Amino acid sequence: MNTCLFCKIIAGEIPTQKVYEDEHTLAFLDIHPVNIGHTLVIPKVHHTNLYDTPDETLAHIMTVVKKLSIAIKSAMNADGINIEMNNDPVAGQIIFHTHLHIVPRFEGDGFKHWHGARDYHEGESTEVAQKISAAL
Repeated sequence: MNTCLFCKIIAGEIPTQKVYEDEHTLAFLDIHPVNIGHTLVIPKVHHTNLYDTPDETLAHIMTVVKKLSIAIKSAMNADGINIEMNNDPVAGQIIFHTHLHIVPRFEGDGFKHWHGARDYHEGESTEVAQKISAAL
């Protein structure tokens, strides 16, 4: 038996507030929203996260995310939109089914997505860029 929460939602075993559905994608309201209108967009085929999701699926999801972001911004009269995807537990992933968050933002909503920043040490940015390029 599949224990994936999102697979159960897709199968209709768990009720949800659906906002969009097509052949490959489902979008529904997050039950613990950052702000009202916070929506999750998921592929109907199970993938764990970004790393194992086929490129074609990701491309389709992003097309849906764009369409929904415009609708959510308008419907919620939001001042902006954040698009978020958590991959791996250390990055905040708690449901291991690929999903993106569309979070409507409002002036003064208090939601902080960056806790601060750091600067690279002398020569560190060159080394990091080379490591990333070499891993491609």
